[in-house]
Amino acid sequence: MAKERFSEADQDADGSMAHAPEVTVRPAAGAVRGVVLVLHGGRSNSFEPVRSRHLSPARMIPFARLLSSWGSPAGLETWSLRNRVRGWNGEHMSALHDARWALQQIRKRHPGKPVYLLGHSMGGLTALCAADDPQVRAVVALAPWLDSTTPLQQVSGRRVLIVHGDADRWTSPRQSLRYAQRIQHIADDVRYVTLTGAGHFMFTKLSVWHELSASYLLKSFSDDTGAPVDAKYLRRAADVLVEPSPLGVTL
Repeated sequence: MAKERFSEADQDADGSMAHAPEVTVRPAAGAVRGVVLVLHGGRSNSFEPVRSRHLSPARMIPFARLLSSWGSPAGLETWSLRNRVRGWNGEHMSALHDARWALQQIRKRHPGKPVYLLGHSMGGLTALCAADDPQVRAVVALAPWLDSTTPLQQVSGRRVLIVHGDADRWTSPRQSLRYAQRIQHIADDVRYVTLTGAGHFMFTKLSVWHELSASYLLKSFSDDTGAPVDAKYLRRAADVLVEPSPLGVTL
C-alpha cells in the first residue's frame, strides 16, 4: 500500500504556519492493531527548519522500513515524524511538542490502540519524555541524549529498551545507564544494551541497531495484542530478554 504524508500545516485554516511537523505513514496490511512512532535526532539549539535532506531524519528511514516490513502483515502501522525545527531549544522543548502533536493524530485515527516509540539521540530523549501518553506501551531509545535532569515518571508502567554504543562521543553512555538504573522501579521493565565499539551515528553494528529495535517493539506489540508476528523477527529481542542481568547486556 502507498505511503501517506500529512503535516500540521494541513490543519491550519488560515495558512499562517510557516513550518510544521510532518508525518509519513507506512500502513498496516489490513486492520490496524497498533502504531509505532519513529523520532529522529537533532541539535541542542536550532530553529532552522528540518528538511528531508538532513541526516537526522534520513537516518531513521531504514528503521521505519524494517518495522513496516516486519510488522505491517501483523497489523502494525509505522509513522515517521519529521520535526518542524532541528533543535530541542531548552524550555521550548520543540521536538516534544511535535511528538505530542503526532501522538494526538494517532489517537484521533486509532483510539485505544497501543503505541510504541522509537527514537535516536534527541529523538530518544523525546520518546522517553512522551512515554506518558496513555496509549504508549513501550519505548526504544537509541544513544539517547540524557542527563540527571531527564524526567523519570513518564515511563511509569512502560517497557523500556535503551541501546548505547560504548564509543559514543556525542551523547553519554554513562548517563544512559544511570537513567536506566533510576527507572528500574518505575518502568514495567527496563533493558540496557551496550554495543561494543559502536559510536553515536550507528555505523558500527548497523544491523544490530536496526534489528534489535524492531524485534523488541514487535515483541511488545505481539504480547499486547496477540498479533501474529513471525517468530523469526522476535529472536533478537528474545536473546536480550533472557539475559540474567537486564542492565548488563553487551553485544
